[in-house]
Amino acid sequence: MPAISPPALSIIVPVYNEQGRLPATLDGLSEVLSDLSWTAEVVVVDNGSTDRSADIVRAHPSGPVPIHLMSCATRGKGAAVRAGVLATTSRYVGFCDADLATDLAALSPALAQLGAGVNVVVGSRAHPESDVQARHNVARRTGASLFRWSTRQLVPGIADTQCGFKFFDRATADAAFRPLRTLGFAFDVEVLARTQRSGAVIAEIPVAWTDVAGSTFDPLHDGWQTFAALAGIRATLANEQTGTRAQRAARSQAFLDMPAGDVARGALRGV
Repeated sequence: MPAISPPALSIIVPVYNEQGRLPATLDGLSEVLSDLSWTAEVVVVDNGSTDRSADIVRAHPSGPVPIHLMSCATRGKGAAVRAGVLATTSRYVGFCDADLATDLAALSPALAQLGAGVNVVVGSRAHPESDVQARHNVARRTGASLFRWSTRQLVPGIADTQCGFKFFDRATADAAFRPLRTLGFAFDVEVLARTQRSGAVIAEIPVAWTDVAGSTFDPLHDGWQTFAALAGIRATLANEQTGTRAQRAARSQAFLDMPAGDVARGALRGV
């Protein structure tokens, strides 16, 4: 039996108690993806739902776009997206939120950027051409502004780290998600920081975004944890950078300590 080639695109949808939204979300994704010239799949990652989310995915009518269900026992949006990304093998992979707050009309421009060689495409509500319909209160707007200010050193030049609409080529995605340590809502920051440090080409694109009621993000419960996660990301990346420098220094010292007759052979081995 011939091997089945992976699709060109995988879209990860992290889910926690989304039974009310899932039917429309899966229908919307299926409709948009079936019109693409690329082959595609949807991977719903159930992150410990206690409602009928998983049953709804299983019962969704089969169509031209495969819809898969997997579970992630480790709680947190970052953990769920990471599990989905690393479970797929498509050439390109991305994620969107279950509420489809970002209009799927942005998908075609995102894929065009990837096809042109961009490594990471970020939907940005801060883009001057974006259409943002928000109903945030003053406290939430203030918190969002402070968060953006706090991320500038970690991800300079990226205006909106938190829009739930990002797409990657496979190599960039694997390199960013495999070592991911941030499992909660701030995971986007670590992912983008890792892609920047790797030299990836990143493009922010405009989106139509609507603040949909019923978000699983609780400003009182999740807000302080998200801010605290930034300190953890900063420490993690600093430690990794220090470790990389130490490894390079150790290799250089090993090269210098080699007997003269072994230097050429060592250079050829990449010591």
